[in-house]
Amino acid sequence: MDYQYVGCTEDNRIVKGKLSAPSEEAAGDMLVYSGCRVLSLKKVTPFFQAEKLTARFSRINPMEIIMFTRQLALLLESGTDVVTSLELLQAQVTNRNLKKTIADVVNDVRGGSPLSQALTKHPRAFPQMYHRLVAVGEKTGNLEEVLRRAADYMERSATTQKSVKNALVYPAIVSIVAIVVIGVLVAFVFPAFTSLYASFNVELPAATRALIAVTSWLRSYGLWLLLGIVAIVVVGFAYTKTPTGRYQWGKLMLTLPRIGHINLLNELSRCCRSMSLLFGSGLPLPEIMTLVI
Repeated sequence: MDYQYVGCTEDNRIVKGKLSAPSEEAAGDMLVYSGCRVLSLKKVTPFFQAEKLTARFSRINPMEIIMFTRQLALLLESGTDVVTSLELLQAQVTNRNLKKTIADVVNDVRGGSPLSQALTKHPRAFPQMYHRLVAVGEKTGNLEEVLRRAADYMERSATTQKSVKNALVYPAIVSIVAIVVIGVLVAFVFPAFTSLYASFNVELPAATRALIAVTSWLRSYGLWLLLGIVAIVVVGFAYTKTPTGRYQWGKLMLTLPRIGHINLLNELSRCCRSMSLLFGSGLPLPEIMTLVI
């Protein structure tokens, strides 16, 4: 990280500049060691940060976190200290986001923070349940076993989630194909039949007249209808990011036919696995219920 400083030298000259350091405390120490008395020290925050933008739209594969957790447990069990274990794993990781996350955790642990507290700063990689388990392991002195349990839990959760996604792939493909077929019929097939029926100069059945009217309306206002659907989807997606919207979306996903039953069983199995893991790690039941919910 870059820091901008204002300092005073031994001959009372005011100096300004920038320097790179892993933390603000390290930057201050570097200035003091160079014979400069620190007057002001601020972290430089650029207007556009490509790394943060990339990290926001890219995700860390859960299997990478699982592998990291198992390897960390193995290194700790072999007698390696936490900082050295994290540094070894950082050198092996290929994912840039995870490598950067581990580097930040190493800096925090070196600065005196517990491992669990350092992990809380990275919720996208390590969820709340993960660092709470690490905190329990640190207190009980059984961190290696807790990490193994956490890895097993995340692996079962990832497997279940993958199975649910695979079960939903077929209905999603069928829906997309149906929408595409309807669009082709409305845009190319029905207009040809409309011209053919109009050339007969006969009264058509009510169902046929209704189909022709719907086709003509879609050809005239189909683009506006599509834009309206896109706007509704965007607004709905933004609404699901709010607490109320997230609750309503979850309620909807549990009441859908067939899919709702799959989601319900998935959530029940996840809650049971989470409660078993947390209770076996030594957390009290009230705190377990808060974390599971």
